[in-house]
Amino acid sequence: MSVQGAIDPAPLTWDPFDEAIDTDPYDIWRRMRDEAPVYINEQHGFYGLSRYHDVESAHRQPLLFSSNHGTVLEVMGPNLMQGGMMIFRDPPEHTALRSLVNRAFTPNRIAALEERIRSYCRDLLAPWVAGETFDYVEQFASPLPAMVIAELLSIPDADRPQARKWIDEGFYIEPGVGMINDRSITAMFNLHVYLQDLLRERAANPGDDMLSALTQAEITHDGVARRLTNSECADFAVLLISAGTETVGKLLGWAALLLGEQDDQRQILVDEPGVIPNAIEELLRYEAPSPVQGRWTTDDVELHGVHIPANSKVLLLTGSAGRDERKYENAHLLDVRRKFDHHVSFGFGIHFCLGAALARLEGRVGLEETLAHMPRFASDRANAVQWHTSTVRGWHSVPVTS
Repeated sequence: MSVQGAIDPAPLTWDPFDEAIDTDPYDIWRRMRDEAPVYINEQHGFYGLSRYHDVESAHRQPLLFSSNHGTVLEVMGPNLMQGGMMIFRDPPEHTALRSLVNRAFTPNRIAALEERIRSYCRDLLAPWVAGETFDYVEQFASPLPAMVIAELLSIPDADRPQARKWIDEGFYIEPGVGMINDRSITAMFNLHVYLQDLLRERAANPGDDMLSALTQAEITHDGVARRLTNSECADFAVLLISAGTETVGKLLGWAALLLGEQDDQRQILVDEPGVIPNAIEELLRYEAPSPVQGRWTTDDVELHGVHIPANSKVLLLTGSAGRDERKYENAHLLDVRRKFDHHVSFGFGIHFCLGAALARLEGRVGLEETLAHMPRFASDRANAVQWHTSTVRGWHSVPVTS
């Protein structure tokens, strides 16, 4: 209902493939939360949930909001996803896989990486000198997580350049096609084949690394114990590589852009390094690296007066949930000292991001070393290059100067 004399607002349209919208989605997300908390997109055939409570609630109901049909809009459909990736599985299969991976992805194994991560950070930041432009994403935020994942999986040094190339190619976005294209599919296929060969070597000669742990661990399903197949182990490694590089690279890219624009927030972290872990959580809330997750309804859902039929595509707008004023006071402001209980940028419930601890460690150490190396810097948003997909949001390039 419009106010007399006021101009009616433009039609509310959110298209996850529209790059102009993706560049600045915040007002549209606000309108969705206020005007259409269950948004219906007839063009692409999905429902969108944009409020924090609704996104979290959907994560709490993984059998109703299923992952079995894919979690990326481009590939979601009525057929169940194939392969061993946990993100495309519901209980009980997901439970069994998660249990095994938790035993391989131990806190001690992650914590042991801290000094190596710190060394990588210092090496990558060394070329950044005062008075010169440094591309923070291309020269630091993007290569760092790939180096860490290679270390975690104990990929041989001689193979790491090729593995990094496959990882980069796997995230190639073809104009007019998107993330799922011949180039990215070929790269991920080659990476999968390489990892299967590496896993066979580890199974025969296990070491103290995650791939070896995966080949040795057992899961129990329906009372029957078994080990993961070689292909399932490779599926997990590809998932770890994909999720690990994406989350951390985008997190650090946003950190450089935002802290390079907001001197007061950056100075707090320079003066009080102990605030950095909280700042990582605030940055994740404020700019979720993965702002959209897909789900598939297994039954009818009634929400905010809207009927969502069974077998519908539902997109959970994590990026919008992090800006929900119903959950966070002054949600539109970045506040590195903000006190809050949690966010949903790593998901919630059984599909909570397996690599969250590693991402937090890399983010903390990366930001600590950045500010120790260059306490004062400015980011150049006008010449930054954004990354556009239906599910990941961040930067290819963020120039910074000091």
